[in-house]
Amino acid sequence: MGKRWLVLLLLCLTAVLGRGAEEIVTVNAPAAEIPAETKYIALTFDDGPRMGTTDRLLDGLKERGASATFFLVGERVAENRQLVERMAAEGHQIGNHTWSHVRLQGAGEATIRQEIRKTQETLEQLVGKGDYWLRPPYGQMDEKERSYVSVPMVQWSVDPRDWEKRDVQKVKKAVLAAAKPNVIILMHDIYPTSVDAALEIVDALEEQGYIFVTVKELLALNGITPQPGVLYRSGKG
Repeated sequence: MGKRWLVLLLLCLTAVLGRGAEEIVTVNAPAAEIPAETKYIALTFDDGPRMGTTDRLLDGLKERGASATFFLVGERVAENRQLVERMAAEGHQIGNHTWSHVRLQGAGEATIRQEIRKTQETLEQLVGKGDYWLRPPYGQMDEKERSYVSVPMVQWSVDPRDWEKRDVQKVKKAVLAAAKPNVIILMHDIYPTSVDAALEIVDALEEQGYIFVTVKELLALNGITPQPGVLYRSGKG
C-alpha cells in the first residue's frame, strides 16, 4: 500500500470512528495493515508560485510520493496558473497568502478582507470552490483581526529561515534537528536553494519513517476539526 493510500485510509477511518455506532456499516474487506506509530509531518511553502522553482519542487514531490501545502500570493497566481492547477491535480493543499503579501497585523479590517478576498476569488476561478486556508504573511494577527477571517489559519512550528540562509545544507540541518511528528515546517518555494533543501529533507525524513501530508490531513489525523479564525501551529493544534 502506497503512502498516499495509507493517509487516505486513515482519514476515512478517523471519520468513521467519529460517527455513532449505528451509522457504521460493516463490509467484507481484508484488514489493512496500519503502522502502530506512523509519523506524520507537514511541509509548507510560502510566497509562490514561481516558474523555475515551484515546478521543480512539484516534480520532486511527485517522484517521492510526498504531499505539501502551498500558500500562494494572489497576484502571482494568474501568470502561473498551470502550476496552481497542477498542485490541485496532484493532491497538494492550496492556501491563501494574501493578494500582495501585506502584513495583516495592524492593517485594518478593510485591507485584511480585501487581501484575503481577492486571492480567494482568484483561486476559486482557477481551481474551483474551496476553503483556502490562510497563512498571514509574517505569521501574526491580533485577536480582533482574526475575527475577520472565515477560514482556518496556519502558522508553523519549524522555521529554518531558508529565505535568509539561502544555503541547502544549513537549511536541511536546521529542519532535521527540529523535526518530530506533527510539526509544520515553513519554507519558501521561490528560492532554488529552498527547493533543493526541501527535497533532501523529504528524502532524509522518509528514510526515518515519516510520511508527508497536507496541513488539513495532519489536523484530521489528530482528530482536530479546524475552526475559522483559529491559528494552528502544529498537528496538535
